[in-house]
Order: sequence, then C-alpha cells, then structure tokens
Amino acid sequence: MKYGIMLNACGDPNQSPENAAALAAQNGFETFFIAADHPRLGDYMAAARRAGLTAESLHAAVDGINRMWMAGEAGEGMLERLKDSLRACARYEVPIAVVHLSSKDEAPFVNDIGTDRYDRLIRYSETLGVRVAFENQRKLANIAYMFERYPEQIGFCWDVGHEACFADGREYMPLFGKWLCELHIHDNFGIHEEDEHMIPFDASIDFSRVARRIAEAAHYKGSLMLEIKRRQGGPYGEITNEAFMARAAAAARRLNGMVESARRGL
Repeated sequence: MKYGIMLNACGDPNQSPENAAALAAQNGFETFFIAADHPRLGDYMAAARRAGLTAESLHAAVDGINRMWMAGEAGEGMLERLKDSLRACARYEVPIAVVHLSSKDEAPFVNDIGTDRYDRLIRYSETLGVRVAFENQRKLANIAYMFERYPEQIGFCWDVGHEACFADGREYMPLFGKWLCELHIHDNFGIHEEDEHMIPFDASIDFSRVARRIAEAAHYKGSLMLEIKRRQGGPYGEITNEAFMARAAAAARRLNGMVESARRGL
C-alpha cells in the first residue's frame, strides 16, 4: 500500500512547505492531506507537486461544525465554509473531502435543520465531482444516519485514533467499512478526550486489529494515511524534523507489513 501523511503537521511550526514535502518524499511517502482552509494551502500544494506527492484528500473546515445543526446565519455560514472546502478540492483536483459531522460530547442530535444543510452539501459535492467522506467522531447516530440517507454518494474515513479515545469500545469498521475510502491513522492511550495524534506503535492502540480491519476492506485502494502531529511540549518536541519523518515512515512500513500478513491469512 502507499503511505500518506498530514503534510502541514509533520514538523515544527517554522518548517517550510518545501522542506516538509521534500522530507515526506525522501522517506517514501507518496500521498498527503492538508486542511482545505489552511492559510498556506496553495504553498503546500505547489511544494508537494514539485516533490512528486499526490493529494489524496483535503480535510474540510472543522471549527464550528456543530452549527450545521443549529438554526440561524451561523449555520448557513458553516455550510458555506464546507462548500469552500469542496471548491478547494475541485480547484486542486483532489478527489475526497473529509468532513466531520459534529464535535465534542455535547454535539447536537440529528435534526431537520442539519439534514437540509447536508443535503445541499452532498448535492453540491456531486456537481464538483468531489466525494464527501464522513469521519467517525463521537456520535454514532449522526454518521449512521448519513450512510442510510446517502448510501451511494458518500464515503467513510476511518479515524483510528478517534475510535480509540472517543468511542468507548465501539468499532466503526464492521458498520461502515464497505464505504471506506480514506484512513486517518494515529496512536493514543485511549483516554477520553485525549486525542494525541501520536505516531503508530508509540501509545496503546492495538494495531494488529487495525491491520486486520484494513485487510478485510479488500476494495480499499487508498493509502495508509498518517494523521500525526508534532505539538509544542509533546512527546516529539525534542527531535528533528528529519528524525520525526523517519520514525513516521518506519511505522507506516511496519503497519503495511501487518496489513499484508493479515490479507494472506484471510
């Protein structure tokens, strides 16, 4: 499988897009994603192109996503921001937009207001030729409702780390794996709300189970996409960009070997 990485978070804050892209390519990464509303999106896309990397997806706007389910202009403004994210995908010929449905434990329940807005978003995505991939967060009902409502139009982004620290033991791949079109792979210690985005095998997620679930999704043609982040004061604060990227690549190779082994056992 190809290896991918969240390009803008794989170094210190002062690392240039050119350096991030070059290091990714040198370590065997072929694909990447980045936030669609990143202020330097164009710089990252250009640097990645020069380094020979392909954008597999863009992450749609996230902050304020609960407003999609609330009446008023703030909710309509959030819809427009999501449409902007889809337009960014179309502009750069990126096939997938990863979209959240809610945020935090106190997220609103599914309602007609939000349903109408997501109806409009999905219709708009079809006009642009961009596939919306809904990512598992905390609320099972939200994402289950979307796959019942749009079974032919949308895809699933399985976020391994979110499942570990948000889902209280619930597994998403048995429910939505047939729609899998993107992965977000990272590690944490399974503590609720501590979404640490560590390099795989550095915390406590059972990646043998992750590998089996990926192997079972025989239709999946995307990459092993690492959504890892270097945070100030975090566990990788003292190592260089080069060392961080090399460690990430080694983890991706190890996971790929586990996936291939699991496939042989099916």
